[in-house]
Amino acid sequence: MRALRKMTQAPGLQLCSIPEPTPGRGEVKIRVLRAGLCGTDVHLYRWDGGAPGSLHPPQTLGHEFFGEIVEIGEDVATGFGPDELHVGQRCSVEGHIVCGRCRNCRAGRRHMCLRTIGIGVNQDGGFADYVVVPASNVWVQPELIDPELGALFDPLGNAVHTCQQAQLTGGDVLITGAGPIGIMCAALAKHQGARHVVITDIQEKRLEMARAIGVDAAVDVTQDSLPQIMHRLGVREGFDVGLEMSGAPGGINTLIDHCNHGATLSLLGLPKGAFPVDWSKVITRMFTIKGVYGREMFDTWYLATFMMESSKYLRDAVRSIITHRFTPENWEEAFETAAAGNAGKVILDFEQ
Repeated sequence: MRALRKMTQAPGLQLCSIPEPTPGRGEVKIRVLRAGLCGTDVHLYRWDGGAPGSLHPPQTLGHEFFGEIVEIGEDVATGFGPDELHVGQRCSVEGHIVCGRCRNCRAGRRHMCLRTIGIGVNQDGGFADYVVVPASNVWVQPELIDPELGALFDPLGNAVHTCQQAQLTGGDVLITGAGPIGIMCAALAKHQGARHVVITDIQEKRLEMARAIGVDAAVDVTQDSLPQIMHRLGVREGFDVGLEMSGAPGGINTLIDHCNHGATLSLLGLPKGAFPVDWSKVITRMFTIKGVYGREMFDTWYLATFMMESSKYLRDAVRSIITHRFTPENWEEAFETAAAGNAGKVILDFEQ
């Protein structure tokens, strides 16, 4: 089978031909249909130290993918019940494998596991024709969720998890960073009834994508005055919620400077290094700051699927972030497109 692998601890990848994997006890084998490129994948491709966790070559990358179950290992609950698996089901996959025995896992907070292993980061992932994953990580999707939408559920789950940290309904929401997950957050905020949704970035193409899903303002912070936009919209005292999706030092400072006293700041963007923050403003303005990583397992998955099922607007908005599609054989062009920084979501089509 084809597999896009990291062969050495150096920049680059290689499309290899390797044997198909076999599911072990408690595992399933999935035929991959679509896979999405993430910033983590770009860092691993460049080998620039920007990705979390450890990778030991040779290893197949890819943690955002959708496919069809083709084989089921021993000790997996099989059948046609609501919590059983069978061959032919189509699914997304939770990319974090947890230990099940640490304090957080035992308390039902699996997304906070102390020993998390990342599919496609710490073990072979979904940039391949077939992948083996724990049955407990499979998220079966309804027919309404097609392969492209299904491949977006990892980042969509990040967006849902971020948005669930604050009350969005009726509030003014400021999002810093109009990458794919930032735009997903904007769509979710609109879907949940936010009064105004404003998003900032420095890439015009990404701001255009945000405008296309109906944000109230898409602001180039190098060209436009955010206070003037706030005045035009009637955001008088500051934003109620701030969502930081860029990982840039200016992002959280923009939120601190433009959010109302008592606002909730939800941070998903991963910075490359430490940077200064004016903590006196954070303290005196009584902000609540919440760090977000991954998805709540599996409450976020239920919410994401239910919201996508219930809203054509949300499905169309999420799908609109896909700007490029490539075959696995054209993986180099796919990675360079993703690395350029002005694309939306880049998809690898493993059905071709």
